[in-house]
Amino acid sequence: MWTGEKVRLRGVEPEDWEGFRDLAQNTLDVRNADLVDPPRSAESFRSWTAERAGRPPGGEAFRLVVEALADHAFSGSVTVGETDSRAGRFKTGIEIIRDHRRKGYAAEATELVLTYMFAEQRYNKCEAEVYAFNDASLALYRRLGFVEEGRLRQHGFFAGSYHDVVLLGITAAEHWATHQRPSVR
Repeated sequence: MWTGEKVRLRGVEPEDWEGFRDLAQNTLDVRNADLVDPPRSAESFRSWTAERAGRPPGGEAFRLVVEALADHAFSGSVTVGETDSRAGRFKTGIEIIRDHRRKGYAAEATELVLTYMFAEQRYNKCEAEVYAFNDASLALYRRLGFVEEGRLRQHGFFAGSYHDVVLLGITAAEHWATHQRPSVR
């Protein structure tokens, strides 16, 4: 369930701090996903990562490491958050280190999370929020079957101006229409 053809999803380990630091070092990448923070110390990354490594698995929000099967390298992370079990919805996000992009890792990691949340946790819908200028992420989610559901105009401010956020979603039925349901073994 947690391993595809290219990546394996696993829990955060304390030694992953350098990978998370690498994800945060490119301002343009961080801006595509979120707000740019001031520089952080290595100790800050070590303690942040150690705290996450100590959290119990699953829950309403979690982060998993995306590990490349070819060399077992830290390739990025995938998150689940803002879960609403009553309504059957959750949000997801993905970030991949620059050197590991364009290899299908983001798509496969997202598909693994969708399969888990739909098949094991009984959620019905996944949502993603992407800045309108982030063409690569928009293309990724659309390729995975997500549908644009709306746009939050001038929703975020950074780099001196306001930016729109595109809301995308995929239902379990839409996901299963293009993916095989997991079998019981």
